[in-house]
Amino acid sequence: MDPVTEERTPPAAEERTTEPLTDHVQRVTKRVRAFDRRHPLLWDLHLTGFWVTAALIDYYGDGWHNVARDTDLPGGLVLALSLGLSVPLLWRRSHPRTVLLALTPFALVNAWTGAALQAALLQTLIVFHIALRRPHRSLWWALAVVLVPTTVLAVRHPQGGADQDLFPALLTFVSAAAIGITVRTRRDHTEALEDRARRLEIERDQQARLSAAAERARIAREMHDIIGHNLSVITGLADGGRYAARKSPDRAAEALTAISTTSRQALTELRRLLDVLREEDHPEAALAPQPALSDLDHLIDGVRSAGLPVHTEVHGTPSLPPGRQLTVYRVVQEALTNTLKHAGPGATATVEMSYDEGGAVTITVTDTGRGGPPNGTDGRGLPGMRERTSLYGGTLEAGPRPHPERGWRVSLHLPEETPQ
Repeated sequence: MDPVTEERTPPAAEERTTEPLTDHVQRVTKRVRAFDRRHPLLWDLHLTGFWVTAALIDYYGDGWHNVARDTDLPGGLVLALSLGLSVPLLWRRSHPRTVLLALTPFALVNAWTGAALQAALLQTLIVFHIALRRPHRSLWWALAVVLVPTTVLAVRHPQGGADQDLFPALLTFVSAAAIGITVRTRRDHTEALEDRARRLEIERDQQARLSAAAERARIAREMHDIIGHNLSVITGLADGGRYAARKSPDRAAEALTAISTTSRQALTELRRLLDVLREEDHPEAALAPQPALSDLDHLIDGVRSAGLPVHTEVHGTPSLPPGRQLTVYRVVQEALTNTLKHAGPGATATVEMSYDEGGAVTITVTDTGRGGPPNGTDGRGLPGMRERTSLYGGTLEAGPRPHPERGWRVSLHLPEETPQ
């Protein structure tokens, strides 16, 4: 590494780890709001106590004389007005409109007598909470309620022009309402973002569950193909070995060897699938190769060793991507497995594969047995083949061969790949 780079790295790292003041303020604000949500009454008592104390200090300190229009008022009246304009603030958040109406008589008396106590400005807090918590149309009648005492004061105890009382009151009202609307808009926006984040998390979890369900379905399909085919081969080998044991012990030993090999292959593939279920990030499971067209010869040899004669015909040169190769392999595997299960003794099978230069492929598997799954049901095998075929826009036909021919026919066609 360049020495200059090494010298510059620590300051950059230190700069990244420096805590901005805004983050600290946001954390403190969140803690205060969380405490307020848990103990709303305690917070209201503290704030109301602060304003009551300020109003009483204004009264006992004779500060109200500095702004009063009439200083010859009884002390008891001024004390009652100070408490009447501050104590109702305790319910300002839960019932702001009711509190504003409760303050109105005291505000009117305050204006009529000319006391002009500064505690009347506490109506601004109520206006803020109306703008924050109530419909915006409530601000119109709140404006009327607030301006009535101001108008009375300006008319009964004028001091200069009337606009010197009305304009500051109107500006104070507009400022309090604007702050309340701004805070409310920001709060609603934050709640909308949080709700969207929650919905996105729910959608992400749903997508994860759907992906897991699709993966389980894929693994179930793979396990069905693996177990069904290998068990059919093992059953055929076991039946052949039982008959061969009477006349040719060597043939019986070969059958047992083939059973052992087929069983190990089935266990290996099943362990690979179970590794995917056990560990999603298992490197060996993620990199394990899927069957391809090159594995068809080995598959057909296993079916032949189980006692089913299979004739193959190949037309053209295969050139398919891995996904299509897996689909072709699984369809041939399932068709031959059904032949082993249901065709009966003496049956033969033919696998015809045709490949076009454009990438289209047609696979036809026929047999000369009794034909079809028992009781007219196809279990999971044929639906699984159709699902694989539909992934590539192909068609799959499965059914008895037309009369007078006997047996079963499975035909797969995958069209050319369309460029994305």
